[in-house]
Amino acid sequence: MDSGYLAPLNIPALLKKYGLRPSKGLGQNFLVDENALIKVANAAEIYEGDVILEVGPGLGSLTRYLGSAAQRVIAVELDEKLLPALHETLASFENVEIVVGDILELDPAELLSSYALHAASNKPQASAHAPLPTSHYKVVANIPYYITSALIRHLLEAEIKPQRIVLTVQREVAQRICETPPKMSLLALSVQVYGEPKIVAKIPAGAFYPAPSVDSSVVSIELYPEPLIPTSLLEHFFQLAKAGFSQKRKTLRNSISAGMCWDKPQAEAILEAAGINPQRRAETLSLAEWDNLTRQINL
Repeated sequence: MDSGYLAPLNIPALLKKYGLRPSKGLGQNFLVDENALIKVANAAEIYEGDVILEVGPGLGSLTRYLGSAAQRVIAVELDEKLLPALHETLASFENVEIVVGDILELDPAELLSSYALHAASNKPQASAHAPLPTSHYKVVANIPYYITSALIRHLLEAEIKPQRIVLTVQREVAQRICETPPKMSLLALSVQVYGEPKIVAKIPAGAFYPAPSVDSSVVSIELYPEPLIPTSLLEHFFQLAKAGFSQKRKTLRNSISAGMCWDKPQAEAILEAAGINPQRRAETLSLAEWDNLTRQINL
């Protein structure tokens, strides 16, 4: 996709017109720089038939770019106060559906079902029984730090998973998502079991209104057809990972024994059986080693 140029929105004027102020509590920093908006839209690699789930459209600056390229955009906005302004900026985009609600409490499958019903109602009778692209969608989100982990997990554990997730997040968070051993984090592990993340763009604080105190990055997560850990073992995998990362600066022998309620000799024996030195720390383990450890406790 090659996003074309759209006339920029005057965000301060729009806020003033509707008597709005960006909410610090909701982490509202509106992306206003047109070059940055194009970078985010291009990161989604949108094709004509794509369905996009946008989280946090705000005042619609990015939504317009998504709507210009995709077949359908489902934009989920939590703040009802923004709706009058959002409806104004998106008035010419008939392919954009605005949903009011908390994405963490909404099922992507149900949101996509809404799209499917809309698509079916607008299809000619001859193609009424043709498959609808409800299982193929992409997520684009400009989100505050405090919901990053929760949103990622919500999307990755959904019944219908997206093909790609594009997130604009604080630069430090983006780096954490893409970390590898020996600096692995629980967040990185939780993402990388489902897909391959990479930082595709850097966005300075000045590209937002109001400007946040830190710079941001755009992370693209390309999901694998299946998780790298077998679905039947994922629950145990996450139990082990949470236990391993639960006590910073502790060895795996100590953190896993505490987190899994094992005695230390038992934890040590299981780690050694999986080919892992019990004195190592969680952040040094590769995904393959976590896989081995998960399989070891399921023998």
